[in-house]
Amino acid sequence: MPEKKVIERARRDKRQGKSASTQAGEFVREEMRHIREGKHGARSPQQAIAIGLSEARRAGVHLPAPKRGKTSARTRHQAQRELRRGKSQHRKTSVKRSRAILGALRREGHGAASRKSLARHAHAVAQRRGKRSLHQSAMKAVHTKGHRGLQAAARKAARTRARHRKAA
Repeated sequence: MPEKKVIERARRDKRQGKSASTQAGEFVREEMRHIREGKHGARSPQQAIAIGLSEARRAGVHLPAPKRGKTSARTRHQAQRELRRGKSQHRKTSVKRSRAILGALRREGHGAASRKSLARHAHAVAQRRGKRSLHQSAMKAVHTKGHRGLQAAARKAARTRARHRKAA
């Protein structure tokens, strides 16, 4: 069960007109914090993210299930089930089931939420996206950052280029 603060932050994001994935990000962040605190573990960063997205859907964030071909049919159906559950009245969670799930997650490692593994995952995901997609993200950033944001981004890019020149 997500904490009240997390649900409130997600609702605030919704009121501000932010996307469903941004709202769901609050739940993923909470999941990473739980793993780092040692509440439970996860097998991989993907699993940790999936748990967060699942919680978001169940809490009522309208995050659509992945499209056909993006993930397995099982994952897609599970996401659809969670979406329905988020819209309907909640039944009481089975104590045995939730305890069993938490027990299984406790046996997993805590490295999935480390900065290193998250960075590795982000890099792998970025590489799977095409050049066009990355370009569109950059163009959107240009339109939404504002003058100060663009200046900060330009300075950061210059620092990165300088660092790469030194390394080469």
